[in-house]
Amino acid sequence: MLIYRFLSGEDDSAFCHKVTKALSDGWVLHGSASYAYDAMNKKMVCGQAVTKVVSDQPYDPDKKLVDYV
Repeated sequence: MLIYRFLSGEDDSAFCHKVTKALSDGWVLHGSASYAYDAMNKKMVCGQAVTKVVSDQPYDPDKKLVDYV
């Protein structure tokens, strides 16, 4: 089964670490990063989709995606 996550956050090193952690846990980049200006907070925010192939198992919407193996 292929699972999908969208990581987002302020455009800073913490976001880069979040993406790097996902990659080190077996997630794969999916598409390009996206950027947007948050006018209310006057900051740039970014997002990156990641996917991961996990063993066949029933999908459970109540299960955290990081708990699939």
